[in-house]
Amino acid sequence: MHLSELVRLALYEDIGSGDLTTQATVPEGARGHGVIRAKSPGGLVVCGQREAQEVFRQLDSRVEYSVCVPEGQRAGPGTVIAELKGPLASILTGERLALNFLMHLSGIATHTQDTVAVVPEGSQLRVVDTRKTAPLLREPQRRAVCIGGGANHRFALYDGVLIKDNHIVAAGGITAAVQSARARIHHLLRIEVEVESLDEAREAVEAGADVVMLDNMDDAQVAEALGELRGRALFEVSGNITAERLPMLSRLGVDVVSIGGLIHQARWADLSLKLTPA
Repeated sequence: MHLSELVRLALYEDIGSGDLTTQATVPEGARGHGVIRAKSPGGLVVCGQREAQEVFRQLDSRVEYSVCVPEGQRAGPGTVIAELKGPLASILTGERLALNFLMHLSGIATHTQDTVAVVPEGSQLRVVDTRKTAPLLREPQRRAVCIGGGANHRFALYDGVLIKDNHIVAAGGITAAVQSARARIHHLLRIEVEVESLDEAREAVEAGADVVMLDNMDDAQVAEALGELRGRALFEVSGNITAERLPMLSRLGVDVVSIGGLIHQARWADLSLKLTPA
């Protein structure tokens, strides 16, 4: 979904026919200044400035939103990450939605950075997200992963072939699924197959899979599969992945590790907006 449409719908969800509290308490024409500060004890990786700016752009173009800490930079507790100037009523009405974007996306970026930080320097291992995203928030959530130093898997069902267990059942087996996909897709697309055992990994490679996803395998199983099949396909590991496993998976020569938890297990960052009336 395009950013402007996402924010338009979010504003309608939050405001509806009007902000009753602000309308009832804020003097007409009142102006002021506000600052958004980081509060998370360990600091945070800033993300969501784009979305917060769009909130106030749509709500009231008279509100000046100034970025003090660019996206991707870490901000310690107490750091001012943005300043606002303009009509107090509009700042108050947009406050929660802007903070929600900033807190949610900064949380994902921070969690991602903390996760990929354990990957050994110089490693070729790529840590990527998955399609386990909140409906309609996939683009900003996955952008936050990239800002935190991770990477993206396929964006949606339309831009990559990933044959999973239920596709294999429906197609009549791994080989049949790969052959059917190869006959129907264009030559620039890779085919990835999810497998749960070494025998299935062998079959996927023999069938011509470009990428083999070793799903829910422990380090010993991953080592056995790569020891036999490395070089014949790219290998991705997924399922029950923790940051503690990443150094070992890197040493084993895994190409990609996919972690849905980069998004759905990230805790919101702590931010606040404080106003000073003019």
